[in-house]
Amino acid sequence: MALNGFGIYITDYSNNQTVELPVNPSEVSLKLESDDKSQTVINLGEISQLGYIKLSSISIASVFTEKRERYVSSDDFRTPQEYIDWLKGIQEKRHHVQLVIGGTKISLTMSISSFEYGLKKAYTEEYAYTLDFKEYREAKYEKINSPSKPAIKRPAPPKKMGVGSIVIVNGQLHLNSNGRGAGQYERNARRKITYLAPGHRYPVHVSLVNGGARGWVKQSEVRLA
Repeated sequence: MALNGFGIYITDYSNNQTVELPVNPSEVSLKLESDDKSQTVINLGEISQLGYIKLSSISIASVFTEKRERYVSSDDFRTPQEYIDWLKGIQEKRHHVQLVIGGTKISLTMSISSFEYGLKKAYTEEYAYTLDFKEYREAKYEKINSPSKPAIKRPAPPKKMGVGSIVIVNGQLHLNSNGRGAGQYERNARRKITYLAPGHRYPVHVSLVNGGARGWVKQSEVRLA
């Protein structure tokens, strides 16, 4: 269970599987920078030319433990090797993920740019690791085709709910997907799905549309907006 609402969740976009990191890091920093350039102008000297925003990045350093220690915050506790195999699989299959930091407005589409792990001081009960994430932006290309006969329009299939869907929520918020920490009620609230936990009692986590986690609700309590 996330402590004080703080928790780090990673959702694999390929199958909507969400995993909470078991031990919260002592700090998390988000790096934002722009592609500024400088040039020298006669009679002015060096000037700055403002550039576009570069891809943001986040680095997380923590540990995977063999035992459920008192500082483990995740309810869905796994062995270090299970976490390692899952993260390596995402990296090897070139999947992108949704990184959500509970208790904050940080919810970004990222890729795992670097994953380093190992044993410190030969202590086999604990794996130290560093995860580096880089913002993922999908490149979109517009294909220009020659004019063709208009196609017959068919009814669009019904939309399916998933991570990123905008929904209307009517139900009580909970701190985790098992129903702990019952909180406020949402009534006709417009929210966004940030991650899913299939098979759990409260499998849908929602946030404000523009960021900011709200909590877990039943699937029957949400509908597409």
